[in-house]
Amino acid sequence: MSFDTLGLSAEILRAVSDQGYSEPTPVQREAIPVILDGKDILAGAQTGTGKTAGFTLPLLQRLSDSTPAKGRRPVRALVLTPTRELAAQVAESIETYGKHLPLSSTVIFGGVKINPQIQRLRAGVDILVATPGRLLDHVSQRTLDLSAVEILVLDEADRMLDMGFIRDIRKIIALMPRQRQNLLFSATYSNDMRKLADSLLKSPVSIEVARRNTPTELVSQVVHPVDRERKRELLSFMVGSQNWRQVLVFTRTKHGANRLSQQLEKDGISSAAIHGNKSQGARTRALADFKQGEVRVLVATDIAARGLDIDQLPHVVNYELPNVPEDYVHRIGRTGRAGNEGEAVSLVCVDEHKLLGDIERLLKRDLSKIIIPGYEPDPSIRAQPIQKGRSAAGNSRPRNGAGHPRGKRPGAGGSASRKARSGASASRGKPASRGNSKGAAGVNGNRAPGGKPRQRSAPSGNV
Repeated sequence: MSFDTLGLSAEILRAVSDQGYSEPTPVQREAIPVILDGKDILAGAQTGTGKTAGFTLPLLQRLSDSTPAKGRRPVRALVLTPTRELAAQVAESIETYGKHLPLSSTVIFGGVKINPQIQRLRAGVDILVATPGRLLDHVSQRTLDLSAVEILVLDEADRMLDMGFIRDIRKIIALMPRQRQNLLFSATYSNDMRKLADSLLKSPVSIEVARRNTPTELVSQVVHPVDRERKRELLSFMVGSQNWRQVLVFTRTKHGANRLSQQLEKDGISSAAIHGNKSQGARTRALADFKQGEVRVLVATDIAARGLDIDQLPHVVNYELPNVPEDYVHRIGRTGRAGNEGEAVSLVCVDEHKLLGDIERLLKRDLSKIIIPGYEPDPSIRAQPIQKGRSAAGNSRPRNGAGHPRGKRPGAGGSASRKARSGASASRGKPASRGNSKGAAGVNGNRAPGGKPRQRSAPSGNV
């Protein structure tokens, strides 16, 4: 099947062809015709399968079919994302595939000045990409009107629930017309997720192109048992001895990410940290340097587990296992994209045996365990308790960033402001990243827009 058979206009097909794509991914094949029919959808697909283009292309088509009369352009389509980086990526996708259409779009999120966003909104936009907090800031300042929205997209809805955005989402929904098309995209499903879908969607078409919570088969997974105090030494050894040139490493905390990055630099390995305490500019620079090969190791908290826009990332390392097993799937989903093979390595100490067991139960299989000679664990070392970095999935309490109840997150110094929660950088639909922007919607081999790693953005600046 080619894009020509999906009912898209010549202008959109031309933009798709400009990016070198000819065949849609499975989620695009299923979602595009349904969205073009005006139906609500509940779509579940693993990251890297082309979900962004799966809603971007038909959204552009539907809006271009009914261009309003001349005058101020109301917001007709709203795309909500949980994080800055993801908002920027979606906005780039819309601009890429809508470049031959007479439609206007922009992106708004926190962490940057609000006045340029106000000016852009006053000029009128057809498509708005936003994070919830900054969107509500605009609503409170009466610089945004959602009364004409025809299509609502909730992208990575499960992540928004994880981050405590459910109340904001409900406030936003109340500002829009009841008669509209709703598109809900999620990688995982919890009870809260189901409740949201039941309250939002009207006779939705369910689309699922991969078994839930399953890492891609192209990712090889291995566990290296090691003592907690020797993890950094082992990581440096592996990066150096195997000449890894591009490695995404996950830690549980912001402090841990900073400390590991500094230690790797002392070991002679160029490294940068990315997490919610970093400014938007620092995060953008770190990601761009990583993409361009100026930094070999990017150390991230779980803010980056979804959506980091990195081409052909070969290695993901779980320096510390996540407290929530589903996050393991999102982390390793950064590699093995677009038909490329990838490697996911987990450095597991005695403290993390229970976390590893939880992950293996989710995956329904045991992971291969290989001890690196010279780094054998000391059996006399006893396990120490691990401080929770996130609440369990499905907990409905409002959560700030990584999942802590607001005002009680270790090291947070009190509850975070909406500005910190909203995330993202504003522009005329163009993200600030200096990295390669080709195929922002993702890539599947050389065929379809959609397999490229999506930016897992930072949980609204709080992790």
